[in-house]
Amino acid sequence: MNPKIDLIFKKLFGSEENKDILMSLINSILPDYQQIVEITLKNPYNVSDYAEGKLSILDIKAEDAHGVLYDIEMQIKGTVFYGRRTLYYWAKMFGSQLDSQKEEDIEEEEKKRKKLKDAYSELKKCIVISLMDFEFFKDEKYHRCYMLKDRENNQTHKDLDYLDLYFVELEKFEEGLKPIQTILERWITFLNNASRYTKSNLPPELSEIKEIRKASSKLEIMYLDKKERQYYEAQQKFWLDQNSMIREMQDKIQELESIQQKVEQEKQQMELVNQQMELVNQQMELALQKTEQAKQQAEQAKQQAEQALSASKEKRNLEIVKNAIKKGFDNATIADLTGLTVLEIQEIRINQL
Repeated sequence: MNPKIDLIFKKLFGSEENKDILMSLINSILPDYQQIVEITLKNPYNVSDYAEGKLSILDIKAEDAHGVLYDIEMQIKGTVFYGRRTLYYWAKMFGSQLDSQKEEDIEEEEKKRKKLKDAYSELKKCIVISLMDFEFFKDEKYHRCYMLKDRENNQTHKDLDYLDLYFVELEKFEEGLKPIQTILERWITFLNNASRYTKSNLPPELSEIKEIRKASSKLEIMYLDKKERQYYEAQQKFWLDQNSMIREMQDKIQELESIQQKVEQEKQQMELVNQQMELVNQQMELALQKTEQAKQQAEQAKQQAEQALSASKEKRNLEIVKNAIKKGFDNATIADLTGLTVLEIQEIRINQL
């Protein structure tokens, strides 16, 4: 039997003969200063409720020796309103204490007010314990408690200490990653794996808790009548379908994450390629600038060489002209020898004089 199915959970923990099992589970969740030694079931499991169609909400209501009220529930499916639902359960349980003390035969308004005023003093603390087979909080913590505190200094007040909301997220306790130490961790391990445990294969760290041993034995021999079996099988199918859907969603999420990682890697590679291309472009631009500079320098060198050659040629022609003039050659003959014009030679001749 799977104790996460609400019917099995209530039949196992909400029966009179199993109150010791319920107290062990509650004490594993409560802090040391709130441990209970006695408990009274307010709505014990009764198979006749099925025959009469009464059983629609399978939470367990109980009261300890100090009058503190408890509402314990196993929930396999979460909703967006689960937090508000939990608060409603607490408010309904807290408010019902006054409802149960009303006297129909009191007609006078003053007597009614006095009765109500006296009733406030009788209000007891109400504790809601939610065992959840789904993730509700967005962190790795699997056990937590909410209560009324001062927002600024975290202080509590005895007249406001009437609300405790305990949440235990069964899926978040990852077995095998660390040693099982607390009794709560043992109960979570049992609840997560009870359907495959028997007396013979119950792990030693679980069998050392007598209440867990008893719970395992009770599940092993638990009998369901026809209507209980129909409800259980329907809920079991729903639970299996939900887990299958969750696994499918997880697989799709992993696939999407893998695709996203590949896209991110390709994006990073493209960014790297773009950076490399930008570097190549910068290098090419620098090379072009250097080529242009070299071209300009070569052009300048060419011009300087041409100028030097022209100057050298002019100097050489000037020397030839001067020598030819000294030897008595006429301007026409010197022009034929040097390629200069007669006028240029005449100008040189005048400058020589």
